[in-house]
Amino acid sequence: MLFLVIFFVSVFFVPVIDCSSQNVSNSNEFIENLEINQNGFIWPIPGYTRLSSPFGKRTAPTGGASSFHYGCDIPAPQGTKLVALHDGVITFANFLGAGGYTITLSFDNFKVSYCHVDPNFIVSVGDSIKQGQIIALVGPKNVYGVSGNLYKDSNGNPTNGATTGCHLHLGFRVNEQYVNPLNFF
Repeated sequence: MLFLVIFFVSVFFVPVIDCSSQNVSNSNEFIENLEINQNGFIWPIPGYTRLSSPFGKRTAPTGGASSFHYGCDIPAPQGTKLVALHDGVITFANFLGAGGYTITLSFDNFKVSYCHVDPNFIVSVGDSIKQGQIIALVGPKNVYGVSGNLYKDSNGNPTNGATTGCHLHLGFRVNEQYVNPLNFF
C-alpha cells in the first residue's frame, strides 16, 4: 500500500518548472581578451569593423534619418553581442525615436549611445558596468508595440528607429557635444 501512495504522489504531484518564463540576465557575462587601445577603449562589437555609414554629412538612407550622421553605423546580424567599451554606468535604456531601442553608457565626461539594440535589455539604468561586459545585443530591424513609433520600412512595418537593417549605431558625446567615435579608435 505504501508503494502505491509513493507512486501516486511521485507521478501526480511532481512540481512542474516552466523554464521558458524565467528571465535570465546575461548582464554579468564578459567577452575576454579584447584589445584595449591607446585611448583605453575596446571596440564595442567584437568581430565587426566595417562601417556602413560614418560620422558626418551623408545622404539620409531612410525617412526620418538625418543628413548629418551623429555617430557611425556598424552592420552585424541580429543578436550579435555588444560590449561596454569602457567602465561606466548605464544612464538610459529605452526607445529613443530615430535611435530605436537605445542604451547609454556614461563615464567621466562621455556619454556613449548604443542604438538599434534588442528591446529585451540585459542591463538597467543605474547598473555599474565593467569594460568588456556584454551590455546589449544588436536588435531586430522591425519592432512592434512601441507607442508613438513614427518609423516604418518600405512595407509599412514599424522599425527599430530610423534603420534599414540590423546594425549598431554608436554615438559619442563628450561634454554633451557629438564627436566622431572613430577619433577614439
